[in-house]
Amino acid sequence: QVHVVESGGGLVQPGGSLKLSCAASGNTLGIKAVGWYRQAPGKQRELVARISPGGHTDYLDSVKDRFTISRMRDWSTVYLQMNDLGPEDTADYVCNAATAWGISWGQGTRVTVSS
Repeated sequence: QVHVVESGGGLVQPGGSLKLSCAASGNTLGIKAVGWYRQAPGKQRELVARISPGGHTDYLDSVKDRFTISRMRDWSTVYLQMNDLGPEDTADYVCNAATAWGISWGQGTRVTVSS
């Protein structure tokens, strides 16, 4: 099993940056992909970015030129670098790790973009 914990959220002004971390523990060698999702108040959860073992990445269209997902080689941590943040990026960000045994979700970290 894999356990994930997010960190790095907070309050940032429009145009600012934050770097979120998704720390994984347990059998991280069994991870097939890690995704960052977000859910804004009153909206459905959406996939923001995902990274797979081959280094393949996918992004939500609205963040493609602003966010970058990356990982440590051993999958111990997956990062989400977020630049040029806007109020529309305000949400609870949560990561999940897909493994051969199932999907593990973290508790999330809140990002608030406001002046």
